[in-house]
Amino acid sequence: MQKLYTLTAVDVRLAEQDGTSRFTTIDKLTMPSIEFTTAGHNPGGGVGEVEFNLPRIAALQPAFAVKGLDTDIFGLLGERQRWVFAAAYKDQNTGLDVAHRAVIEGSVSQWEPDETSPTEFQGCNHVLKEVTFYELVHNGEELFHWDFWNGIIRTGGVDHTAGVRTALGI
Repeated sequence: MQKLYTLTAVDVRLAEQDGTSRFTTIDKLTMPSIEFTTAGHNPGGGVGEVEFNLPRIAALQPAFAVKGLDTDIFGLLGERQRWVFAAAYKDQNTGLDVAHRAVIEGSVSQWEPDETSPTEFQGCNHVLKEVTFYELVHNGEELFHWDFWNGIIRTGGVDHTAGVRTALGI
């Protein structure tokens, strides 16, 4: 039977610094889309073009928004940090809460306040760039692992770059 998970709560915090949880101010969490880079091949004698997947992915750009003004972000702008993007999901088949975690190494490279008025909480958007590490684990199971510096891409336990690393001798 297909499992149904319902999102119940989210948090964003620094992975290596205590007391940085934003669970009471977080408004939105944007997990980065995972897109394999492709290379087009349209042979002169062929009957069409094929976009072949390459063992690499497009730049990851996770983001989050908070309600209010998060002044701690300003000391982190432009500095690569390890972040935890956390979520709690309710397994509708069992009724249990399960953990969903992403560890992301990147730099808050963009800060943008919402247009607002004094009668509403101001929101602020934060975009991470310069992402060099991303690991996504759901209920203890690794869904995705990407490590730029070590040349690793794994999805659902399949190592897409093992052969490349072996061929290069690394």
